[in-house]
Amino acid sequence: MSGGPDHDVIVIGAGPTGLFAAAELARLGLDVVLLEARADPAPGSRAIGVHAPVLAALEPSGATDRILADAARVPRGIARVGGRVLGEVRFDRLDTRFPFVATLPQALTEAAVAAGGPPPRRASRAVAVHDRGTVVDVLVAAPASRGTGRVGDPSVPQAADRLTARAVVVAAGAGGRHLVPAAGVRSHAYRDRYLMADVPGPSVESAEVAAVTLDAAGVLESFPLPGGGRRLVAWDAASDRGSAPLDDADAAAVDRLRRAVADRTGDDALAARIERVTGFGIRRAVARRLRLGRVFVVGDAAHEVSPIGGQGMNLGLLDVATLAPLIARWLPQVESSDELARWERQRLASARTAVRLAAANTALGRPRSALAHRVVTGALAGALSGPFGPMLARAYAMGLDRDGRIGTGRTGHGLTG
Repeated sequence: MSGGPDHDVIVIGAGPTGLFAAAELARLGLDVVLLEARADPAPGSRAIGVHAPVLAALEPSGATDRILADAARVPRGIARVGGRVLGEVRFDRLDTRFPFVATLPQALTEAAVAAGGPPPRRASRAVAVHDRGTVVDVLVAAPASRGTGRVGDPSVPQAADRLTARAVVVAAGAGGRHLVPAAGVRSHAYRDRYLMADVPGPSVESAEVAAVTLDAAGVLESFPLPGGGRRLVAWDAASDRGSAPLDDADAAAVDRLRRAVADRTGDDALAARIERVTGFGIRRAVARRLRLGRVFVVGDAAHEVSPIGGQGMNLGLLDVATLAPLIARWLPQVESSDELARWERQRLASARTAVRLAAANTALGRPRSALAHRVVTGALAGALSGPFGPMLARAYAMGLDRDGRIGTGRTGHGLTG
């Protein structure tokens, strides 16, 4: 192939991490193309919480202001058993510029982080990535849909395209791991299954409080949404049915979630407003490597954590916020970068911490016998009310992330270099 590469960077995957990567690299002056296998944007809302260190990391791009214009701000969380409050987690007492969790539908977060970036090239499925030392090849499958038959029509099936770049960022989630087998991602699927619904307000809960109800039948989480609604997530008693897709209007699933909300929280009015649900399973995964020469792996492609605790999307955004300026400085050079090696160590350590925290949250939310339930909730009440309370607040606010450490005062910036 003659001439230089087609682009400075190719980003694969147009979820929140990939959208932010493309926008941030473009903001730093690089020529970026963004590839996405899906023909249309994914519907629905999955991740809703943006934590303080991520809000701080997104400030230079302007995304923080866009997020906060639409988000609800949640300064505290409570843990409850039935009608009794075990303890609370106070995000508003942390040493950070943003003493709250910002909650908003994922589509709005994606729009905020993608602003100013290149639009995704949709229906462009990367099937292979090959690092040739000074340039990276990305093989893109030809569209499979039927076209008009005119030459040049992008929907006409034809030979696969080959794009080249000086670097590639793989942000295509679990479905993109086959592109980087040398990353060595180890994955484990849990048997746990959950039901989720977004329900319009009002609720018995305060609009500024995230509530976690621990019940012997399983956890019920309730998070504020903009406009007064709530995101509800419940451990599903039908989890032994496996991970088959669940239609969001499935009457049996709607009934199970209604009963879980009513039984575990006593909020019958909120339960009655549930009309559509989503079912999901969870996995944990962590790569052994995030950098493979000129190829970088970020977000769920590199690490996957249980959404119980809400740090998966945030991990990916921090991956990109810390990586993008390093790529912009490194690409003009020919020597290896110690900064990139340090980035890889930091992000892998942060991912492992998040995986451990998510595993603990998942175990805490499982059903158990009445005796075991009393023991577990008693221990949690002691932790929340004792000296571990501020530490738990830091942990749930991503303050243990190597690139997002925060303290327990009322000032500071929430993001370390």
